[in-house]
Amino acid sequence: MPSRSRPSVPGGALTPERLAELRDRFESDPVRRMVQNAVCKTPVDDIALNRQVVTNGDFSFSHTLDDWKVTHQKATGRCWLFAGLNLLRVGAMKKMKLKEFEFSQNYLFFWDKLERANYFLERILDTADRPLDDRHVAWLLSRPLDDGGQWNMFVNIVRKHGLVPQTAMPESESSSSSAKMNGILLHRLRAGARQLRELAASGASLPKLREAKDGIVEAVHRILCTHLGTPPATFIWQWTDTDRKFHRDGVMTPQSFARKYITVPLEDYVCLVHDPRPTSPAGKTFTVDFLGNVIGGGIVQYLNIDIDRMKQVAMRTIVDGEPVWMGCDVGKMMQRSLGLWDARLFDYEGVYGATFDLDKAGRLQYHQTQMTHAMLFTGVDVVRGKKRDGARRWKVENSWGPDSGRNGFYMMNDNWFDEYMFEIAARKSALPRRLQEALKFKPIALPPWDPMGALAGESMSI
Repeated sequence: MPSRSRPSVPGGALTPERLAELRDRFESDPVRRMVQNAVCKTPVDDIALNRQVVTNGDFSFSHTLDDWKVTHQKATGRCWLFAGLNLLRVGAMKKMKLKEFEFSQNYLFFWDKLERANYFLERILDTADRPLDDRHVAWLLSRPLDDGGQWNMFVNIVRKHGLVPQTAMPESESSSSSAKMNGILLHRLRAGARQLRELAASGASLPKLREAKDGIVEAVHRILCTHLGTPPATFIWQWTDTDRKFHRDGVMTPQSFARKYITVPLEDYVCLVHDPRPTSPAGKTFTVDFLGNVIGGGIVQYLNIDIDRMKQVAMRTIVDGEPVWMGCDVGKMMQRSLGLWDARLFDYEGVYGATFDLDKAGRLQYHQTQMTHAMLFTGVDVVRGKKRDGARRWKVENSWGPDSGRNGFYMMNDNWFDEYMFEIAARKSALPRRLQEALKFKPIALPPWDPMGALAGESMSI
């Protein structure tokens, strides 16, 4: 009678013996059992919350700029637009002597969607000779259009289309909850991409391809008007200021309104990032392939600097009386109801008995971090030093409404800035001459899927 041999176990497989050993080790550890009981009944962040960090968070700052209510992007990824408009509204409120004012976020949302649809279709034409499974083509088709965006993309839209007050183009259902509209747009754009690629494969001329593309853009325009409303070409602007004095500008265009009420020199702003990966040398400029929105507009360009330089630029800007647009990985080490970020906010190692030891460069390289949200620095707690001043904590104006954080504002401890802050927009004049000179060189092109382009994707909403 033939003997029954035990089936061979593939190398690397989890054997019954190893699984039994893992179970015995866990169940024999009273600390693990206690933590299991707690986490099975209570959210893990409540268990892991570092009380010492919480009790030291007194939400006080030596320099605070904000004296206004926060805005609300609702169920959309428009944070970059909100942060940009929140920066611009500070000067506009001062100029008009208003306590509260908002530019129309819906207006810029409309034009970014339309411009980005056109930008996507042009990239489809550029890559029409590549196979459908080419990685760049596959990336384009995976995300023809998103809610997120970058600082340079914000500037492109404002420069081309101007601004209007929120009353001239108020929110719609889809501007506040964009998922359904986006799904319809994605379907139309992917169908359009197939149409253009098939025409190109048949030998159609570029004028014929552009004619077909124009029909797709027209369909996108109809969809956007249906969901968001039609952007005004002109509007009447009048208001009563805080001294109860009435003002009337009369009939204005979006471009004339922008010229009158943008009080900062957008053309002087540059995007500064902290990318500590060995492949991203400091003092060099970078761009991301296929990242943009306006054909003929400025490219997305970053200047990579060290984190201490970024802090000094942001701190000096706030002390001089101007908020700072910034991008970060918002969901890491965040307690929403407290409005608190700290790099040691949650003791996950203590909860799980496991290490989480990727540094900032490693988290970028291994897909554990990326820019997910844009907001505004509106305050800083400056500590006087013997050699130079430093920041202890930062005040942040979010765009998740007043029920998030502390009336919509958050406190960022400086150690969180080190680990999860990636980007600020700042004036070139805030940089030393050598870094201003670096802006003149052709930027290094990163691939479309690089994490430095992530903020233009599905950025985090409330």
